[in-house]
Amino acid sequence: MSRFFDLVSASARNMGTANSSSRTPTAPQLRSQLIKLDSNENPFGPSARVIDALRGALSTVNSYPDDDCSQLRQKLAAHHGVSPEQVLVTAGSTAMLSLLCQTLLAPGLNAVTSERSFIVYSLAVQAAGARLVEAPMRDDSFDLEAILAAIDSNTRIVFLANPNNPTGTVLVAEVVERFLARLPGHVVAVLDEAYYEFALHFATLRRVTYSTSLDCVRQGATVVVLRTFSKAHGLAGLRVGYGLGPAELLGYCVRMRNTFSVSSVAQAAAVAALDDHHHIQRVVENNAMQSRVLSEGLLALGYRVVPTSASFLFCDLEEDAAAVANRLQNEGVAVRPLGPWGAPSCIRITIGTPEQNQALLQAAGGLDATTQRRRALSGAE
Repeated sequence: MSRFFDLVSASARNMGTANSSSRTPTAPQLRSQLIKLDSNENPFGPSARVIDALRGALSTVNSYPDDDCSQLRQKLAAHHGVSPEQVLVTAGSTAMLSLLCQTLLAPGLNAVTSERSFIVYSLAVQAAGARLVEAPMRDDSFDLEAILAAIDSNTRIVFLANPNNPTGTVLVAEVVERFLARLPGHVVAVLDEAYYEFALHFATLRRVTYSTSLDCVRQGATVVVLRTFSKAHGLAGLRVGYGLGPAELLGYCVRMRNTFSVSSVAQAAAVAALDDHHHIQRVVENNAMQSRVLSEGLLALGYRVVPTSASFLFCDLEEDAAAVANRLQNEGVAVRPLGPWGAPSCIRITIGTPEQNQALLQAAGGLDATTQRRRALSGAE
């Protein structure tokens, strides 16, 4: 029995960690030299406009930030065509998830999502003392009928990551609309659109409608839409995300929020990043083009790759993914093995720059050649 086991809450004892991974820990100096294709970070970083805004904000860091993120909220409200009261800015969209769970959940209640979805859902629900119900997947995507069947009188939240992390699969707008129409009134739908900009670009190329989630918000539906500046905008290290939803519900969430949780520097960067369309276009175009290059390269190595609508690929190696990830790490490339998501033969690969992707394919090709030689020798024996 550990020293504090009887002192901490049951939720703290039973929770896992968001950083669960089967990869071998890496020394900080070696980690800095890795090609990081394991965390869905923007390989181009923030734009020059954002860097200038960051420099300008440094002179004010002796003062506390605007607790209401007023300038950013006003700009987001205008950008999305909603009222400022329908916008809540948080320290990353994961903080918004935590606020929703703290506000809506309690022991005896539950939230519902799909298996093999964003791992933070489980952590946020457990921290609120509630239970997460995971419906089975179908063909690497959500089985919405199974999710609906899992809802009961104690359900308060349904999480839909769209596109889903880690599979990269997407639900088109009309499918989501039909699903929302069937939700009971006591359930809040949380539409997690962290990869919105990437999915919108893919949808345009594929001539489908990706999302009408903001129409739901404007119409007063019991829906909260999550967005972030961590992905397409390249601000993962600054932690800025936000929720768009019913003003009354967000007002309750504000009561649970930590004071001064979004720094003044982060707010300034997000204000500058929001309208930086040229930078976002560069990012999403590279992502779409390189998704094809990376997919074709991995398919040529004999791996199964799921078509993506996000900034990463879900790849089934049909062997121990953690072992492969460790070998790739030794070759200087970090990827995410998905054992903690219930997919021990799969990895998630961030779509990087052309140079980063070629390095990954070269490293994976070397591993594949080694595996083939080993199998050939084994067969000869």
